[in-house]
Amino acid sequence: MSTLKKKPPVTSRPKEKEQINKKALIWIGAAVGVVIVIMAVLLSLDV
Repeated sequence: MSTLKKKPPVTSRPKEKEQINKKALIWIGAAVGVVIVIMAVLLSLDV
């Protein structure tokens, strides 16, 4: 009798980790930083 090789079950595959969108985080951080700088300048000039 021939023995058939069994495929590993689909559930045994390691799950991929969710990747964080680094470009989006950089853009959001830059935008927040620009807003903070603008507000600081406006407050220091007392406009």
